[in-house]
Amino acid sequence: MDSAEQLEIESRIVDVIKSIYDPEIPVNIYDLGLIYEIRLDDDHIAHITMTLTAPNCPMAEDLVEEVKYKVGGTRGVKECDLKLTFNPPWDKSMLTEEAKLQLGFL
Repeated sequence: MDSAEQLEIESRIVDVIKSIYDPEIPVNIYDLGLIYEIRLDDDHIAHITMTLTAPNCPMAEDLVEEVKYKVGGTRGVKECDLKLTFNPPWDKSMLTEEAKLQLGFL
């Protein structure tokens, strides 16, 4: 896979992730800063490292499954390997400017 193809697929992955919303906050998980890493390997496996706003999030399992399902179904992706981490813990500083504006932090 050449770098242009990789960038195109990674862009599609970001677009898919931006369609997934935290059930408690009306902002997508990408702009919330919950996605720590997106990496596509040469076998077209998307490696995603993400966190949650809180470790005891009642919708954690559903959110993780939605990311795995949607990213795994993205054109150019064979499967999604998702790692959930709480290190570093999420905080409001991880919000994008767009998310801060949406939530009234700016």
